[in-house]
Amino acid sequence: MKKLFLFLFVVASMAGCGKSEPVIKVGFVAPLTGDQAAHGLDMKQGAELALEDALKVGPIVPGYTIELLALDDARNPAQAVSAAKRLAADPDVLAVIGHLNSSCTKPASAIYHEARMLHVSPVSSNPDISRQGFDTFYRICPTDDLQGPAAAGFAMKKLGAKKIFVLDDLTTYGRGLSNEFEQSAKKMGAEILGHEGITQGEKDFSPVLTKIKGLQPDLIFFAGMYPEGALLIQQRAKLGITAKFLGGDGLYEQSLIQLATPQAAEGVYLTALGGDVRLLPSAQAFIQAYEKKYGHLGAYSSYMYEATRLVLEMIRTAGVKDRAAVLEAMKKLKEYPGILGTHTFDEKGDTRLRTIGIYTVSEGKFKFVEAVNP
Repeated sequence: MKKLFLFLFVVASMAGCGKSEPVIKVGFVAPLTGDQAAHGLDMKQGAELALEDALKVGPIVPGYTIELLALDDARNPAQAVSAAKRLAADPDVLAVIGHLNSSCTKPASAIYHEARMLHVSPVSSNPDISRQGFDTFYRICPTDDLQGPAAAGFAMKKLGAKKIFVLDDLTTYGRGLSNEFEQSAKKMGAEILGHEGITQGEKDFSPVLTKIKGLQPDLIFFAGMYPEGALLIQQRAKLGITAKFLGGDGLYEQSLIQLATPQAAEGVYLTALGGDVRLLPSAQAFIQAYEKKYGHLGAYSSYMYEATRLVLEMIRTAGVKDRAAVLEAMKKLKEYPGILGTHTFDEKGDTRLRTIGIYTVSEGKFKFVEAVNP
């Protein structure tokens, strides 16, 4: 009898150990490996801090633990779709935040829409994503039909550029932003000497840069990401090209300066999605907490924090483990007071915050120049 009782006790104990608290998951997807992993890590840290801060307020949904399910898309659209399908198939996932690259966000957004799951993009800025008509999609950053004109206006009015050569990385983001820039620059009277594409992962840009040197532009505009941007800046300096260099927000990563070398990067300009977060009173507590926990504040850390807090607040408002309820909570939201400002969303799901920041590289660091509200 003693042996039977001991056996039943062990079985019961094992069964008890096997039980786990019910869980709600929030999906997050970005490049966590590969040449853009620096951006992805910054975003992941922003999401982790957002979850930590949200839980300080109290349970998101009483009786449930909340987990961040982070997946890697390696900036590859096919891998992004695979990650999206995995999230959509997991009934514990109520919402998703991501991706970094517009070329990943756009196809993945269709998966989330089909799954009727709230999808908030922190930094994918291609305007065509929200023009698809998906009522599951929201975005907290300005779009490239704002960034492109802001960059063109700065290039011509502040940098005095009249003859411009345009480059992009042939991605959804790069080609979209460069087209917006070119159209605006032309309307302002600029002469576009050429517009060519490069491929992500390329290392030698001397052929196209040699061509550009012969055309003697006042400015080179590049819409792409920082690994290729750094090489373009470095090789431009080696070829003795004196044209000013202006890029989009994909260059806003501290390692750009080290990869290009501080000497070659000195005086480079770039646009950013929003003004300088360090100047916002509403962001000071976040900045202090982030830098204490992780060190240097990343280019997209604040946007990921903002998007994650927004999603968690919608889950808290819904109060149940149900995708439809979370999406409905988002649709009923009038305004959201975030660290970047008070967000209201238009009929496409885009934030009405429209500020574009301008930065330059000075003495090995990014220096804020001005904010533009196109």
